[in-house]
Amino acid sequence: MTGDRLPAEHLSPLATLVDEVLAGVGYEVAAATDAIDDAVPGYGGLFDPATTPDELRRALESLLASGLTRPPVSEPKSDTFVLYVDGSSRGNPGPAGAGAVIMDAAKDQLVRLGRPVGSRTGNNTAEYVALQLGLSELFARYEPRRLEVRIDSMTVIRDVWGGDDPTEPGVETYSEAVTAALSSISEHQYTHLADSDPNPADALATVGADIAAFGPG
Repeated sequence: MTGDRLPAEHLSPLATLVDEVLAGVGYEVAAATDAIDDAVPGYGGLFDPATTPDELRRALESLLASGLTRPPVSEPKSDTFVLYVDGSSRGNPGPAGAGAVIMDAAKDQLVRLGRPVGSRTGNNTAEYVALQLGLSELFARYEPRRLEVRIDSMTVIRDVWGGDDPTEPGVETYSEAVTAALSSISEHQYTHLADSDPNPADALATVGADIAAFGPG
């Protein structure tokens, strides 16, 4: 396991710092938010309107300089997993985030992941990043043999499971990483989520989009 960042689209300097903190804790949103909130002076926090960009930047730089650790790994019930993924883009393209939730076969939520994707990024690219995020952290923590991916983007489904060439410009880096990860799992399948289906990754993708919307700082 490492704290290396996954690739991202263009982000402001402030959003980039938040993404670096997220990478340091394995992209676990709750752990990163708690650490940032504790580092911000006064009663402010990551999303508090009273927190100035300078205060947030200093808190983020302090956290990165002090070193970050990943939360303890939750033990799964088996080597079978369910991965929910979602991408969110405001304006499509616009500020975009990615979210992923790793569950075991007993449907226990093991990991809740999120990150900003880009300041002007489309939904399908964000969904690709969400899938890469979930698979990367799944392999960082566990040894999956069976996997069901629950996803709502038919574009990504056609590209990844249908064998089509990627149709979204600029997603080749994500597509290649996703294909390589899935090829090492003995059994994997997808379930297409309708808009009305619950997706626990949705809220995490929204947080990522909130971070991607941070301006220069």
